[in-house]
Amino acid sequence: MESMKVTLLAITFLISSAAAARDSLQLSSPAGNIAIRIWKEKELKYLVRHNGKTILGPSTIDMLLDDGKSISASGSIQSHSLSRVRDSIISPVPEKRRVIRDNYNQVTIRFSQPFSVAFRAYDDGVAYRIITSFRDSIIVRQETASFHLPGQPTIYFPVISKRENADIFHTSFEELYRVTRLDSLSDTALAYSPVLVAPTENPKIAIIESDLDDYPGMFLQRKNSNSLDAVFAPYPLEEKVNPGEFPQRIVTRRAEYIARTSGNRTFPWRIAVIAKEDRELASTDIVYRLGAASKLTDPSWIKPGKGTDEWIIGINLFNVPFRAGINTATYKYYIDFAKRFGFQRIMLDAGWSDNSDLFAVNAALNMDSLSSYARENGIRLSMWTLAMTLDRQLDSALRQFKKWGVDFVMTDFIDRDDQLAVRFYHRMAKAFADQKIMLMFHGAFAPKGLNRTYPNVVSTEGVLGSEYNIWSDKVTPDHDLVLPFTRMLAGPMDYEPGILNNATRKGFRANDQHVASMGTRCHQLAMFLVYDNPVPIFSGNPSQAHLEPAFMELLGSIPTTWDETKIIDARVGQYILTARKKGKDWYVGGMNDWTQRDADIKFDFLEDGTYQATLCQDGINSDRYPADYQITTETGTQKNKTKSIRMAPGGGFLLRLTKQ
Repeated sequence: MESMKVTLLAITFLISSAAAARDSLQLSSPAGNIAIRIWKEKELKYLVRHNGKTILGPSTIDMLLDDGKSISASGSIQSHSLSRVRDSIISPVPEKRRVIRDNYNQVTIRFSQPFSVAFRAYDDGVAYRIITSFRDSIIVRQETASFHLPGQPTIYFPVISKRENADIFHTSFEELYRVTRLDSLSDTALAYSPVLVAPTENPKIAIIESDLDDYPGMFLQRKNSNSLDAVFAPYPLEEKVNPGEFPQRIVTRRAEYIARTSGNRTFPWRIAVIAKEDRELASTDIVYRLGAASKLTDPSWIKPGKGTDEWIIGINLFNVPFRAGINTATYKYYIDFAKRFGFQRIMLDAGWSDNSDLFAVNAALNMDSLSSYARENGIRLSMWTLAMTLDRQLDSALRQFKKWGVDFVMTDFIDRDDQLAVRFYHRMAKAFADQKIMLMFHGAFAPKGLNRTYPNVVSTEGVLGSEYNIWSDKVTPDHDLVLPFTRMLAGPMDYEPGILNNATRKGFRANDQHVASMGTRCHQLAMFLVYDNPVPIFSGNPSQAHLEPAFMELLGSIPTTWDETKIIDARVGQYILTARKKGKDWYVGGMNDWTQRDADIKFDFLEDGTYQATLCQDGINSDRYPADYQITTETGTQKNKTKSIRMAPGGGFLLRLTKQ
């Protein structure tokens, strides 16, 4: 790593005669395209310019403690230090790329009380974090983080729907992104991050956070006509258990503060991702870069790969000689399916045990027989758990999982990101890492850098995905084409693609017996490439999949981690064309909204040589019968050649390029 003082060309300390900005600092990104101006009035302020244009107006930073101490009351800036970092991070679980460039300029400013604020300028965004150096623990009453947006931009805002039995801070983080002008948004609407800001002219700005630890997550709310302000769930004082099929803890009384924590610590990064082109949003890994460094000294035991899950299709198998259900025969069938098509593991979802007791195993399951069969076939077992139950039975459950050969666990129904919920994430991540088991959170907030700190946290849900096809018409190709530019910025997401029963917009009906998805079969296939997820879960019906072996062999061949990722072209909510490299081979995937279009691909990203191209694309009748597709293979694809691929309404494609 290279770290040194930056020159005065990159950052300058200015003395201004303006009363509103007596102390002023300016920080530029390595390429000089982004600049942050920082000054102290009563409150600490900053603004951001991109190529000379103000894209974030004067915005406020503050933190108020329970004893009245605050940044705003801490006087003027006392000192500052400058640094220049040109580094590389080697990702042990490369969701986008193995080598991540981490180049930025930083200024850390200090006040008379033990508060500091660090600002970083990257070429793809800016970030700041508050730092405290109190000797004793502190109570944080409130944090102020405002983002002043010039003009009246369009925003993509996942408004939380309040539940009847809980306050607004209980959410599964699975909302649709509402697209509206900022001034049309109700000042009571609350959204979780990331939120995407789309001015009339680019750059677009995504507001998000990273390195969330022992502190509540950041929600956003319009507080005046031109800004989004941070809101945090207050600290839980009392909880009750909400009964039902999936019990969970509900906060019934909250404190007048948001966190009780160490006084000597860093707080989460507040980030504005800046993209002059839409494709830059889907390519950025700034949130990962800002996550705390890995706590695992040897992550080599982490083995990503595809898995199966039976919950979305309701185990509605056919052409089998046994009664399908939660039983040993069914899961052995899933193991055979996984082995046949190159998957690494299967999941036993809700029902394999009593939801409230992981040791009350379903009587129809012989876990010793099943785990032995999985080992014989080189397939690993994964288990669904209820978060509250896992927390209570953690130590004994981990020992049992190890005996069964379980290498991956999903834990579900957290539905909070207050300080106690965030602590739960870190406690589980460490416990599972100690036992060398991968972990996924469902009913949960996005990773926000935790996947760097604990690489065994391979993914989280926090996305409105395939399961909603069971009971709603919310999951549309338009929605699917918003996710790479919003939710995916926060880290890998468990959408669970691969539904094989596909429908047009007009023909779709929510159905829990014969689950379908809107859009084409190739739209579903492309998700395995376009969406970041080291452990993607196939949610289609294996019985149907067995009838289409060529399609499933292609799906099974798609890697889940990557040496490099390039977004060829993209437009938020409309389409995306993604190329990813693994070894010597490249894979290209495209996804489309309801507008038919041609994807024009120039293979300038290829190395010299000849490639065999296997293409799965929308069939000629896929606009009426979306399960229609065509697989073709040809040899002769080379660097700088071009190819046009038609994408049907709600369509997509997958192209595998194998180096000859």
